[in-house]
Amino acid sequence: MKTLVWSATFVRAFKRSTKRDPALKERAADILRQLAEDPFYHTLHSHKLKGELSGVWACTVDFDNRILFEFAKKPNANEEEIFLLTMGTHYEVY
Repeated sequence: MKTLVWSATFVRAFKRSTKRDPALKERAADILRQLAEDPFYHTLHSHKLKGELSGVWACTVDFDNRILFEFAKKPNANEEEIFLLTMGTHYEVY
């Protein structure tokens, strides 16, 4: 299981998205649990981005919402953690 690190930008985006759609909070929480367990689980549709967002990964929350994240090494350890960058609609995050 990987550690999820919430950036300040992700926290703001999470609050904004779930305020707009309260049902999204539970769906996103399930996706975040799954992401911590296995970032490449088939239902997440995790994929590496190209272009300006090269090196960043995205996963699907639902039809229109995405979570952008990066893999990072934990300081003083060989373990990877997942750094959550932002969340929002397809239009907002890309």
